[in-house]
Amino acid sequence: MDTSQDSVVPTPPATWRFKAGVVIICLMLGSWLMVPIAASLDVPGSKVAALTGVLFISNKVLLLLVIAVMGKAGFAELKRKIGSYVSGIIPTPVDQVGPMRHRIGVVMFWLPLLTAFLEPYFDNFWPGVRPNLWQMQLLGDLMFIGSFFVLGGNFWDKAHALFVRTAKVISE
Repeated sequence: MDTSQDSVVPTPPATWRFKAGVVIICLMLGSWLMVPIAASLDVPGSKVAALTGVLFISNKVLLLLVIAVMGKAGFAELKRKIGSYVSGIIPTPVDQVGPMRHRIGVVMFWLPLLTAFLEPYFDNFWPGVRPNLWQMQLLGDLMFIGSFFVLGGNFWDKAHALFVRTAKVISE
């Protein structure tokens, strides 16, 4: 008796409920594009803030609607599909990151944090010194995210240990 085929569970075809749930999720994510569009059209800040609040609350309601439409099995399937995709881009642990790569990763990690922390003070003490470019802020965000990949998978373990009360340091 061949049991290798018995353990394989076929993936059910996507039902209309699953597809409708995915469309609602895309609507949830796409609705956030209204905020930068409204800001670029010089909509008053109070209206952009109100739009942001409405989107925040409506996305929570839409998420509940997604769960209701997809059902438990559909939502579990969506989580499985997203989880399999995300697990492919999470950095894998590296036995040892070289000293130069570690230095570059640490600079990439701390430089955006320090500049974001000190940014309000630059304008107060040295007005006009800091260029107010969204591209520079995006570069800082990308540099911060990239630092996790440069520092390697062991960095994730080290960062996680910061939040574990019983974690111990083992010196080499």
